[in-house]
Amino acid sequence: MKRNIRVEALHQVPLEQQQIELVERKCIGHPDSLADGIAESVSRALSLAYLEECGAILHHNTDQGEIVAGESIPKYGGGKIIKPIYMLINGRATKKFDGIDIPTDSIALEATRNYFRKTLTNLDLNRDIIIDCKLGTGSTDLRDVFRPCQDNIPRANDTSFGVGHAPFSETETIVKAVSDYIDEVLRPKYPAIGHDIKIMGLRDGDTITLTLACAMVDRHCSGLADYCENKDILQEHALSVAQKFTNRNVVVDVNTADDINSGSVFLTVTGTSAEMGDDGSVGRGNRCNGLITPNRPMSMEATSGKNPINHIGKIYNILATQLGQECVQKVDGIEEIYIRLLSQIGKPIDQPLVASIQVLPSPEIRMPEITAEIEGIIDEGLANITCITEKIIRGEVRTF
Repeated sequence: MKRNIRVEALHQVPLEQQQIELVERKCIGHPDSLADGIAESVSRALSLAYLEECGAILHHNTDQGEIVAGESIPKYGGGKIIKPIYMLINGRATKKFDGIDIPTDSIALEATRNYFRKTLTNLDLNRDIIIDCKLGTGSTDLRDVFRPCQDNIPRANDTSFGVGHAPFSETETIVKAVSDYIDEVLRPKYPAIGHDIKIMGLRDGDTITLTLACAMVDRHCSGLADYCENKDILQEHALSVAQKFTNRNVVVDVNTADDINSGSVFLTVTGTSAEMGDDGSVGRGNRCNGLITPNRPMSMEATSGKNPINHIGKIYNILATQLGQECVQKVDGIEEIYIRLLSQIGKPIDQPLVASIQVLPSPEIRMPEITAEIEGIIDEGLANITCITEKIIRGEVRTF
C-alpha cells in the first residue's frame, strides 16, 4: 500500500532570521525531568521483564508519574530534609499473562530507586524520599489494539500525531550543548553544582542570553563566598561552551533571583528543587529532542513512559525527529524541515493517515529537485518503524 506522504514547500522566514527565538531545557535533576526519567526507566524495566518472562513486550504505559516536593533546611556545610519528597508511580501494566504473574510493582520500584541512585547522587534513598507505586491494568479495548496486525506490524493505540524538526538552530544547539557539558564534564569537577538546572535561551537578533537557574548543593559550599565562586565557575564555563557554536554575542546569567546582600540564594541539600516547593510531572518538560522550543511546532504528548510498541505519543514523536535529522543529513538544500505524522487508532503504525513534510528549501533549490529523495527517506523510515522499539529498550533513544 502506498503511504500518504505529502511534501510541500514552506514559505516563511528561516528561524535564524527571525528577531526573537526562545529555547528551554530542564536538566536531569529538574522535578519534571526526574518524573520523565523515572517513567521511561520503569517502562524499559517492564519491557525487559516481559521479554524475559513472556517472550514479548506486553501492554503498559507508565507516563503518569508525579513528584510532590518535600521540605528542607539547607545550610552551608550540610543541611537536612525535614519532609521527604513523595514520588508516585502510576499508569497501567499487564500483571498476568498465560498464567504467569509478573511482579510489576516490584519491578517499577526497583527501577525507580536505581534511577534516583544514579541521577541524584546527593539524595539519601532511605530517608529523603517516599516512593509509592499504584500501577493499574489497561482497558480491554486498548489491550486488544495492542495485538499486532497479520503482518506483525503494531496497530496505533490512539488517533494522535508526532512532530519533529531539523536542523537545530544555533540557540537550540547551544542550550543542549551547555546542558550536556554540565552533566558530563563540569559537575564531576565541581560537585556543588546540583543536578537541577533550568536553561532558558533567548536570541534577540544577534544577542543570545542564557539564563541558568542552578540548585547548588550545601554540603559542598563552605559559605556564601564559596557559593558565589561556584556560580562564577558555572557562568564562565557555560559562556565558553556557547561561544564555540556561534559568532553572535552571548550573555550568561546564573541564579538571577539571588539576593547576595541578604544571603537569600538557591541553596539545596540534595541538588534538586523537588526537596522544597517544586513538584514534577511526566510530560511537562522537554520534548523528545531534549528541548522546549516555542518557535517550532511541538506535540504536547509525554514521550517518556509510554510503551515502545504502539503508543503514537512516543513512536511518532521519536520517528519524526529522527527522520527530520536524516533528511537534513542526506538531502542537500534543506534549510528547515518539519515533519508531522498522524495516526488512526487501530490502523498499522507504518501506515499513518498522513505524513506531512514541510520544507524550507535553500534559495538556490527548487522543491521538485529534492521532493522524491525526501519521500524516499520518509517511506523507508516508516517501513522500518519497528526498529525504534529495540533502540528504546536498549536505552539508545533519549525521550526528554
